[in-house]
Amino acid sequence: MVVLWQLVDWAIAALAAIALFLSLWIVVPAPTFFLLPLGVGAPEVSPFLLLGQGMVLALVLVRRGAKVGKWGRSRSFVWFLTLGFSTAGLVLSSLPLLQLPATVRRAEAQMQKALGANYSSQIPAQVWPLLRSRPFILEDLIRGLPEPAIEPQSQIVLTPDGATLALDIYQPPTSLTQPDLHPAIITIYGGAWQRGEPAATARFSIYMAAQGYTVVAINYRHAPEYRFPTQLEDVQTALEWVGDRAPDYGIDLSRIALVGWSAGAHLAMLAAYEPEGLPIQAVVNYYGPVNLSTGYYDPPVPDPIDTRAVLETFLGGSPEQLPELYQQASPIFSVKPGLPPTLLIYGQRDHVVKPSYGRQLYEKLQASGNVTAWIALPWAEHSFDAVFRGPSNQIALYYTERFLAWALRPNP
Repeated sequence: MVVLWQLVDWAIAALAAIALFLSLWIVVPAPTFFLLPLGVGAPEVSPFLLLGQGMVLALVLVRRGAKVGKWGRSRSFVWFLTLGFSTAGLVLSSLPLLQLPATVRRAEAQMQKALGANYSSQIPAQVWPLLRSRPFILEDLIRGLPEPAIEPQSQIVLTPDGATLALDIYQPPTSLTQPDLHPAIITIYGGAWQRGEPAATARFSIYMAAQGYTVVAINYRHAPEYRFPTQLEDVQTALEWVGDRAPDYGIDLSRIALVGWSAGAHLAMLAAYEPEGLPIQAVVNYYGPVNLSTGYYDPPVPDPIDTRAVLETFLGGSPEQLPELYQQASPIFSVKPGLPPTLLIYGQRDHVVKPSYGRQLYEKLQASGNVTAWIALPWAEHSFDAVFRGPSNQIALYYTERFLAWALRPNP
């Protein structure tokens, strides 16, 4: 019997150690690409880790009350070890939730500063029932965010040099389709300009289509086979296609936004800030690179994706070899007055794209007189929205949907 209870105590200690290991990634940056999912996921499932740590701590306290018997010293060691593990894990896993209220207050202040204190009143009344009621809803973390059954239509875009690019079109439910034209969102996936497909943005696209948007998830060719500016040219070709086919999908060409993630956010900004082509009324940048030369010389530490290798693959060389190309490919050098409103969302623990560079873009946009809002998530890593129901993505969606509803509202 003594041996059995010893095994039980060591099993509880092992559970505490595993939970602590997972919780450590809330504060410890991932040193390699292989470990990056732990750094991305741990903060987003921290409420579950917190619950698990609480359950382990309860077991520890219950077992402390059991009779000690002849193995008292050994058992005391295991008990204190487990208590240490579970207490440390409890503290770490509580950090995102402790920071959440202040994060929401700062985000709301940013929105009001950029869009006006009464920006909410400018959102059309018929849109409000479709928006999230709060920035973070615990029930949504448990059950997941709504995912309506909206199937995309696949189409093919032909580039000027004869290449074919697939895109997916998500249309709003019939019940939301109005007799007049409706706004559109064009999404651009990330993947270090080397991988990905339009389906990567499917959950976001379905979510936004359910709010009355036509969402077009576009494609572009990848490095190293194709180098910049091919990716930007492919995006521009897709935008031209949307402009030509807008009547077929009931799209109002005066109400179009670009939303991009990482490398896709980089391309979205370059396309949105171009003086020619399809007019864009808003752009949302999820953790996109903005100054490629600076990113090359000052990469994150640790650097799990090898930033310099990624940039050389994308552009074909280093900034010393291709200074003009690096400048051409950096959205921060496209900033000027009169750009579309821009929402920037970054995780402050991002070790793929340093958030300080996004902040520099925000400050330059502000200085140029552009409408821009900056939302920083202090616990979040790169690609935080991969956990679609997580606290970071819930907050990001809350403000993205309001920003787009404000920017793409019908003309008075």
